[in-house]
Amino acid sequence: MYDALPAATVRTQVTVPLRFPDGYATTARVFSFDGLVDGREHLAFGLGDWAGALRRHAAGGAAPLVRPHSECLTGDVFGSQRCDCGPQLREAVQRISDAGGFLLYLRQEGRGIGLYPKLDAYALQDAGLDTYEANVALGHDEDERDYRAAAQMLAVLEVPELVLLSSNPDKAEQLTRLGVTVAEVVPTGVFLSPANADYLAAKASRAAARAVDLPSLN
Repeated sequence: MYDALPAATVRTQVTVPLRFPDGYATTARVFSFDGLVDGREHLAFGLGDWAGALRRHAAGGAAPLVRPHSECLTGDVFGSQRCDCGPQLREAVQRISDAGGFLLYLRQEGRGIGLYPKLDAYALQDAGLDTYEANVALGHDEDERDYRAAAQMLAVLEVPELVLLSSNPDKAEQLTRLGVTVAEVVPTGVFLSPANADYLAAKASRAAARAVDLPSLN
């Protein structure tokens, strides 16, 4: 169980037009924060009718759709085929824009180990380790991502309950322990390519193993 989190505050909010390589475009209200526990520059993107989604939920309606998305420079920006991060980001922005909600862009490269170590892990994967084994071989945990800052951001944005867009059981588990109500989990799509097949197989195997130990969140 985590200790109670200090309150964060909104530092800046600005409207930013977004456009993806396939031509999809939308507009986001982008929030930055002060007081996040890890001191990193995380962002929240309010997408679609996010304000209306909050009002409807406060009046007893459905919770807003939210995806915590961990930064992946190689996939999100450069279109790397070694992972599915870029397609997941693109999918999430459209689905949240349609429903109204938030994308939390979390600066947790390489499942929390950092950009350079992630590239070191790529080299070990080329030698035969899977993505989790490579992190461990480098002296890290399999997954070092921490969602305390995400919980702080949700509190500032007045999102006590959400529909979680994710196929990772750990996100739901951590957010629930941090006091966020996960009303429903909606899985992301599967973005398979020859280059990421082994990576996706390792992710699916680990997610299935964790899900066996988790209670229902519905």
